[in-house]
Amino acid sequence: MKALVVEDDRKVARLIVRALQEEGYIVDLCTSGFDAERQAQAIVYDLVVLDWMLPEGDGLGVCRALRRAGLAVPILLLTARGEVAERVLGLDAGADDYLVKPFHIEELLARIRALQRRARGTTARLDVEGLVIDQVERTVTVGARRIELTTQEHRLLTLLARRAGQPVSRSELLTQAWETHFDPGSNLVEVHISRLRDKLGDEAWRVETVRGQGYRLRLVQGEPR
Repeated sequence: MKALVVEDDRKVARLIVRALQEEGYIVDLCTSGFDAERQAQAIVYDLVVLDWMLPEGDGLGVCRALRRAGLAVPILLLTARGEVAERVLGLDAGADDYLVKPFHIEELLARIRALQRRARGTTARLDVEGLVIDQVERTVTVGARRIELTTQEHRLLTLLARRAGQPVSRSELLTQAWETHFDPGSNLVEVHISRLRDKLGDEAWRVETVRGQGYRLRLVQGEPR
């Protein structure tokens, strides 16, 4: 499970990150609204813990941007504002839950568990011309055929699907799918792309190499190669 924590208060951020890591999450941290919006749309997350008051934007703006982008990731909004009207604003902006500061970490974790239970009962899907990626169940289907992928292959395909029709660079795939920078000579991406194409079988045409730019999930089978 991957979580994005968006909080510019270092003490609060450390507390949340440590608690989530102890719950088994891999956690990324952002401290501004601009960075949060960009990162949440580029990387597949299972949870976003989002402060309302941020530099370079605010939590409401980030919520709205993620929902406009079609992301169904559960969002827990944190704020010192506890008035009813402000809670309504947060929920209407796209947050799934709302927690007022200061809070007990036990309540934060309980609310996160509740969000994840609800998420498992929803359909968070990407459908790219019949290639359906279920981000909750971690499944991929084309028509009636289910394609069994490893976690890493699923992550790669999801990254490409979120930018369907646009090239995604090799270095970007390395950074986002493996969360690290590998030796430029590494063929890690190429190996996983090859395996992904093998498993896609007749649908392998969908994962296209774009010379000098990276890889792209094709939108139309009949378009010029």
